[in-house]
Amino acid sequence: MNLPGVRRYGMVIMLKPEKIDDYKKLHAAVWPGVLKKIKDCHIQNYSIFLREIEPGKHYLFSYFEYTGVDFEADMAKMAADPETQRWWKETDPCQQAIPLRGGNEWWSRMAEVFHTA
Repeated sequence: MNLPGVRRYGMVIMLKPEKIDDYKKLHAAVWPGVLKKIKDCHIQNYSIFLREIEPGKHYLFSYFEYTGVDFEADMAKMAADPETQRWWKETDPCQQAIPLRGGNEWWSRMAEVFHTA
């Protein structure tokens, strides 16, 4: 269980070059039920950024703030949601996990090394 307050998360994953347009179109009109589940699971200020790091290698960086008290339980709640599962069936084929990732990670968590408010 996490301590109360805001916890910041940064994550990274690769985006398949041939899927860039599809991914952008999906995120230009995120399904309302998916957005609601994100809020219900205590996530705010959620952003995803895209950058080509090396020729032909595109990466997504996501940032969000978690305000709940049990991150793992909220993520399990999100993963169990049927609409979120359908959303991931659309987005996951666009992505590719990075080679150096932790255990069961799809999006790889990043360590925060600096923050100022």
